[in-house]
Amino acid sequence: MHDPATEPPTPADLAAIAGRVAREAAGTVAVMLGSARRVGTKSSATDVVTEADLASEALIRRLLAEVTPDSGVLGEEQGAASAGQRLQWVVDPLDGTVNFAYGVPIFAISIAAAVDGDLVAGAVIDVGRGELFTASTGAGARLDGEPIGVTSCTHLSQALVATGFSYRAELRSTQGSIVAALLPAARDVRCFGSAALELCWVAAGRVDGYYERDTKLWDHAAGSVIAAEAGAVTELPCPENDGLMIAAAPGIFEQLRLMVEPMTPQRPSSRHG
Repeated sequence: MHDPATEPPTPADLAAIAGRVAREAAGTVAVMLGSARRVGTKSSATDVVTEADLASEALIRRLLAEVTPDSGVLGEEQGAASAGQRLQWVVDPLDGTVNFAYGVPIFAISIAAAVDGDLVAGAVIDVGRGELFTASTGAGARLDGEPIGVTSCTHLSQALVATGFSYRAELRSTQGSIVAALLPAARDVRCFGSAALELCWVAAGRVDGYYERDTKLWDHAAGSVIAAEAGAVTELPCPENDGLMIAAAPGIFEQLRLMVEPMTPQRPSSRHG
């Protein structure tokens, strides 16, 4: 167990902790597929919460508290706890809940670590496939322990792009207009329903780029670290870019951003990679 009197664990150790906890929580979620009841909604009537979301977050919080008792946690379902601690965990206990509720096998558990406000490590597990993506600052990104990297794509016309849509109806028509313009400009567009996995798939070279608006910190915290460490250029959501999350191979980042930025009033500075 980490001694509260010492510095927080290293980023590499935090990634390892996140990976172990994510794997254990994945077991809880997997056995509930097909039987977990819907117990509520969040941002809209279509943004559901299931028993699996709650059970997964409760387990993750308990396991993280055992290993890092001097840490805080921001979770999607239970909010923030111990917000003043240097080490903060950012948890999405079930990213892709609608997929889960319908039995679509694309959903993940995402756990990120921030030290003094900076994201330094992350782990995302694809529950259905058992694939574990991890990364820590300066150490690269890995899939099941093996190094991964983004594609060498340099032309948007040859790029496979992933995206997602808000659960808020007032934003969806604008998002639809943007993707309608992107469709003829790219190789193709996919919407898988899990921001965390889409970021990891950029990292692993399975898609060339990803963008989305109206995501929350727990949706993209771990995935953004993994994508950046795999060589992606990333831009995090902020007021100046109208909540745009984007990660792409360096060769297409600017081309993709120009296509998806019409909602943006000015260019932000929160880029990495």
